[in-house]
Amino acid sequence: MNTASSAAPDEAAILRMLAASKAEAAAGRVPESDRLLATAAQHAPQHPAVLNELGVRMLSRGAAEQAQQLFQRATTADPRHPALWANLASSLKALGRRAEEMDALDKALELDPRHLSSLLQKAAYLEESGDVRNAARLSQNALACVRPGTPVAPNLTAALEHAKALVDADLASLTAALEAPLLAARERHGGKRERRVERCLDVLVGTRKVYYSNPTWMYFPELPAIDFFERADLPWLDALEAATDAIRAELLQVLAVDQPGLQPYIDFPASLPLDQFRELNRSRRWSAYFLWNHGDPNADHLARCPATARALENTPRCHIKTRAPNAFFSILDANTRIPPHVGVTNTRVTVHLPLIVPPGCGFRVGSETREWVPGKAWVFDDTLEHEAWNLSDTPRAILLFDVWNPLLSAAERDMIATATEAYCEYYSLPPEGL
Repeated sequence: MNTASSAAPDEAAILRMLAASKAEAAAGRVPESDRLLATAAQHAPQHPAVLNELGVRMLSRGAAEQAQQLFQRATTADPRHPALWANLASSLKALGRRAEEMDALDKALELDPRHLSSLLQKAAYLEESGDVRNAARLSQNALACVRPGTPVAPNLTAALEHAKALVDADLASLTAALEAPLLAARERHGGKRERRVERCLDVLVGTRKVYYSNPTWMYFPELPAIDFFERADLPWLDALEAATDAIRAELLQVLAVDQPGLQPYIDFPASLPLDQFRELNRSRRWSAYFLWNHGDPNADHLARCPATARALENTPRCHIKTRAPNAFFSILDANTRIPPHVGVTNTRVTVHLPLIVPPGCGFRVGSETREWVPGKAWVFDDTLEHEAWNLSDTPRAILLFDVWNPLLSAAERDMIATATEAYCEYYSLPPEGL
């Protein structure tokens, strides 16, 4: 007797048989698919995956009663898998047994609160029951479970599209409901919109994503994560902007006579992880003309740009040996993107003075996107994720430099500078070592 051929298939063989059955069904070979599934059921009649696949097949053919019985047996055999409970809920819905459907969905979500199909099914249940607002809230939770770029199962595509439409409609309704009481509240305080309140509400209703300070090196606690700082906190910006024409003239002279002075801004050794900067590493598509680089002044470049040097001297720049200040003309080539990234420390912030800005350029910090306007500077926290792009056919140029975070006291600045220099000396770090 050949015992090997008569032995029941093991777990792996059963799962392979089910996979083959699904592949045959996907290819349109239904009889062969049914034959493989029947073979699997013959060898493992109580296997939860086999029972589940049989139930799916029955439900697709309109045999809801048989499907429900099979799914019930599957959840009894293995009550730990939310997909089995979600399928049981589908069969109960088809039978009109709505209270039991909800019980099954709740069991699925107890096992996995982010189980996508269960969230979508429960949202549909609430919507069909007339509770549209809570259906929208649950739909928003379901949409949050789908990471950008992640493939979605074809059978969930329509449900996700409906969830998005439901959320959008609810958002419009909620915004309208908030507007009247907010208008009254604004009028009690002079009628002005409060920026932080507006952003808080954007986060509340899901139209703005929250970003946190995430420096690659030094994090200073208890500083607020501010994407773009208010001009009222930066009185020196007016003088900087007043020098725009002179600074731009010096940049144009540099571009005309000192092209060799431009160097790739990203210049990492091959031994370092390049990650998102691999494409731009050592590329002149994003180049820099340094006036100050890690605290080291470039005398020749400063001599070519005296107006720019004078403008920089009147800003609250950091002075840290081998680290700061940094100041350079940043040239972003045509059709080039700077990928999302974060800076080194939130103890200092970054200044952009736009000089040459063709159409099709943009800049994002956190969830705030802006366009550069020549002569209009801004200051941002570069430890919040940020990115830039030039989709035009000509280069974009700005003056870029860093200054102390305006929310640090003089004592804090002094201590951070002292600690940074001691840290770098302790490890003998080169200027790019952080």
